[in-house]
Amino acid sequence: MARTADALVIGGGIQGCSTALQLARRGLRVVLLEKDHVARHASGVNAGGVRRLRRHEAEIPLAIAAMEMWYDIETLLEGRQTGFHVTGQVAVAETQADLAWATQRAARLRALGYTHEELLSPAELYEMMPELAPGMEGGLIARGDGAASPYHTTMAFRDTALQAGAVIEEGIAVRRLARAGGLWRAQTDAGTYQAPRVVNCAGTWAGALAAQCGEAVPLQPIAPMMMVTSRLPAFLKPVVLGIGRPLSFKQMPNGTMMIGGGHLGSADLRTNTTRLDFAKLTRSARTAIELFPLMRAATLVRAWAGIESRLPDDIPVIGPSSTEPGLFHAFGFSAHGFQLGPVIGEIMAQLVTQGATQHPIAPFAITRFH
Repeated sequence: MARTADALVIGGGIQGCSTALQLARRGLRVVLLEKDHVARHASGVNAGGVRRLRRHEAEIPLAIAAMEMWYDIETLLEGRQTGFHVTGQVAVAETQADLAWATQRAARLRALGYTHEELLSPAELYEMMPELAPGMEGGLIARGDGAASPYHTTMAFRDTALQAGAVIEEGIAVRRLARAGGLWRAQTDAGTYQAPRVVNCAGTWAGALAAQCGEAVPLQPIAPMMMVTSRLPAFLKPVVLGIGRPLSFKQMPNGTMMIGGGHLGSADLRTNTTRLDFAKLTRSARTAIELFPLMRAATLVRAWAGIESRLPDDIPVIGPSSTEPGLFHAFGFSAHGFQLGPVIGEIMAQLVTQGATQHPIAPFAITRFH
């Protein structure tokens, strides 16, 4: 016998758990289905950046709305801890070409009415980060940006959703999704679940579900790599991004350094595993040393990669299905969806319960690939 709910959420990352929380708080009977366990993939192992800096223009309104939610995240999550703290995020201009890009970027955002990104002079840059290697040209800063613990944040959304009444079923993969008689039926190894509305937050596996509903998209699995080092004395407050080359670099509260920023390993969806590319990790470590020479004293402790997905234009699919009523998508965040998690839950809950949202999601329509 099929188990019935008002809404099914497929995928237990931050987007799915945030959506389940918001739907449950609106009084819906929600069942979230996760094929592994909550925070198993990208939402639990990313860099934890909470940033508006360097966002695609289409994402900026959502990132700003999400940031307001982050500033009050403990209220949203009923006191549960996320590790969120405001540090500022800085994109460092190593060359004149980097500086020209940063200058144009700041001017473009000002013309659009945004003020969260500011140019930094070399003097301001070195006052903020005196251990930075000499010769930098300046940078961009979003002073109100920060970082959080991705695993603890996703689990906090999970636990708050459970407290609100959502049911979260882990270890249950949706094999087939189809609609009949006004109900969606999700076929799983543990039986059938049905509901009039489904939210597809299945990450890298979301493309296969969309394709079953006639909405194939060019979703590519990726495996962003991260490294963490031994502890160093405190020397860096902001999160540092690269402009001319990939880098995400920050010092954790315990003194360890986290290095990432876009170098990719490989992902195997069949086995649920990733493989590191040590040549690329070497380049990532070299970038960190060239920007902060004291990193030569650090010892690499471990490295990892999570399974994420990317769309060709590097922005996600967010919104209703174009082919089937009662189906909604939120996937393909292209390695920068963590910060958007709080607002995605709000958007999806509004779409499910009201049929519309006040947030500007037209650029994220799935029809752009059809």
